[in-house]
Amino acid sequence: MIKQMRKKQLLCGLLAAALLTACSDPVDKPSPVAQPPKVAGEVYLASDSPKKAYIKTAILSLSQHPLLEPLVGKIAYNEKVTSRISSPVAGRVIGTPITLGTQVQPGSILLELDSPDVAAAEADYVSAQADLILAQKAWNRQQELYAGKAISQKDLEQAQDGFNDARGTQQRTQQRLKNLRVSAGQVNGHFALRSSIQGVVVERNVNPGLEVRPDLNTPLYVVSDIKKLTLLMEVFEVNLGKIRLGQKLSVSVPAYPDQIFPATVQYISQVLDENTRTVQIRCDLPNPDGRLLSGMYATINVDSAPIDQAIVIPLTAVFTEGDSDYVFIALEDHHYKQRPVEIGLRLKDKAVVTEGLQPGEQLVTEGALMLRTEEDVDSNNKAE
Repeated sequence: MIKQMRKKQLLCGLLAAALLTACSDPVDKPSPVAQPPKVAGEVYLASDSPKKAYIKTAILSLSQHPLLEPLVGKIAYNEKVTSRISSPVAGRVIGTPITLGTQVQPGSILLELDSPDVAAAEADYVSAQADLILAQKAWNRQQELYAGKAISQKDLEQAQDGFNDARGTQQRTQQRLKNLRVSAGQVNGHFALRSSIQGVVVERNVNPGLEVRPDLNTPLYVVSDIKKLTLLMEVFEVNLGKIRLGQKLSVSVPAYPDQIFPATVQYISQVLDENTRTVQIRCDLPNPDGRLLSGMYATINVDSAPIDQAIVIPLTAVFTEGDSDYVFIALEDHHYKQRPVEIGLRLKDKAVVTEGLQPGEQLVTEGALMLRTEEDVDSNNKAE
């Protein structure tokens, strides 16, 4: 009997404990967090999501944009400030010719020749000068005789003709020396080859003792102002309408990959190469510090005019599905929305957007593919 009473008491105690447990909630049990409704094309990340560390954003703005894919060009001497100098006379080089890299001025002597041609020109001038003196004296004497009626008019005219011929010959021989920049009183047969422009000696094809002639195929010297260079490039026929005279270009070279050099379109060829379907373009390329060298290859970026602006985004922000391109826009903290865009020009690392984005919006520049994957995960969870 006592045993049955104890069993009843134990069962009552267990029942009371179960009722108390069921009717009370633990104090430390977390409350469920309300989740925003799932919308197609939108992604929400939790505030403590580790995925946020892989997402980078940027505020969109308008800027000048590329018109073409980067072009390849070559730097050359500017022919407007370049002189290829050869000798107008034959002769043998005497002394030491001026060396490469020397800065010269107009009239600077590059080399000297011992020239039979110059010696002959000097002898012709001396002879013509002597003949002129004799002809002058003969004409003066004939004038005196004619004044005394000792000779006829015909004799006087013959003396005058002789004087005029001698004076013409003297002037021609003098002009020959002047063209060679040889002094009229010089009689040593030496010729000084001079620079016609200011610049730097960039090529030299002469050595001491060399016999030179006027008909050599290679100039003895090339002098150029290396602070003014020319950029040569070829543009395909289909892109020719995007190039205009006076247009500003941005140039980079492998030697200085982090620096941009400005160039200006100076000449557009009027001839189309039928084999390559390209037109050659010449651009003025300032080189004030002399770092750019003739023969360097260059990459040329053709940008729009300052008033022609568009939104340019990094290619890492774009992902493609089917035939369409998409990006993600950050709407607010932890909230991202997929947006279709139209791309006008796609380059190696950036794209020019023509439709779908507005200045001031916040673009996801890195992490777009991760957000796209997160969107798929949310859709699958919703379906389940």
